[in-house]
Amino acid sequence: MKRRAFITLLGGAAVAWPLGARAQQPERMRRIGVLLNFAEDDPDAQAQNSAFVQALQQLGWTDGRNVRIDTRWTGGDPARTSNYVAELIALEPDVILGDGTTVLGSLLQATRRVPIVFLLVTDPVGGGFVNSLARPGGNATGFTNFEYSMSGKWLELLKEIAPNVIRAAVLRNPAISSGIGQFGAIQSVAPSLGVELRPIDVRDTSEIEREVAAFAAVSNGGLIVTSSGLTNLHRDLIITLAARYKLPAVYSYRFFITRGGLISYGANFADQFRRAAGYVDRILRGEKPADLPVQAPTKYELVVNLKTAKALDLAVPQSILARADDVIE
Repeated sequence: MKRRAFITLLGGAAVAWPLGARAQQPERMRRIGVLLNFAEDDPDAQAQNSAFVQALQQLGWTDGRNVRIDTRWTGGDPARTSNYVAELIALEPDVILGDGTTVLGSLLQATRRVPIVFLLVTDPVGGGFVNSLARPGGNATGFTNFEYSMSGKWLELLKEIAPNVIRAAVLRNPAISSGIGQFGAIQSVAPSLGVELRPIDVRDTSEIEREVAAFAAVSNGGLIVTSSGLTNLHRDLIITLAARYKLPAVYSYRFFITRGGLISYGANFADQFRRAAGYVDRILRGEKPADLPVQAPTKYELVVNLKTAKALDLAVPQSILARADDVIE
């Protein structure tokens, strides 16, 4: 081989070696922040979070291998929420997953740069979180839990399972737009069903106990428990009060029913967390939240607890049993 050709060959190899070495380097560790508006010891919330982590693994992201997942639990505490928002943003994550209106509002107050995937938010447009469902336009996108019009179905279910109800207390969080919107949707169908409504705010346990006890002092009443982080947080108290005062109650999610509630109709939480993993994956691979449309639930479920119905002396109509996705006995 000629000297010049030999030198050229060596030079090419010198360039190729670092490229080959770089190809063998492990992929960059990505970072996901997770902020959940539940208590850490909440078994239902843990199951939902596990559904998210498992869905990520199926998409090629394994915690500790190519992604680091930093999870924080607010327990519904506003101060803790603010602290954890600041803590997660300081970790410089590639994307943050947050559930509920309160958590999403806190995240967007703190950053318009870090991509956010939200879930269980009723009205992201009305809340000012996105420009539109089709084109969010900012650093957040995700999944709604239902449309306001569905709230009226809760009152219809209450009348169907407890026909004698002529008064309904609506437990809601008035501090968020969805709390007001859900109550408005229920109001729109109440006259046709002959039901008088009374809003009950769910800011703290003492207020809930006092207001439910006062409402239960008059007969023929029932409860509608709307969707919010606070109603989810206080679900054991609300279920206990409904049983104590023998109030038939309709809830927004199945985990109320597995813990002793009467009947629920709402989105499948685990499905929402699995679908959120898909959006996190797409953002980690380079897509922008502004271009990912906000999606509605694809799975709603009707769940009824026959043991609770029996304790309330209610005969569950066949029309409900035939439609139920799950019947707890």
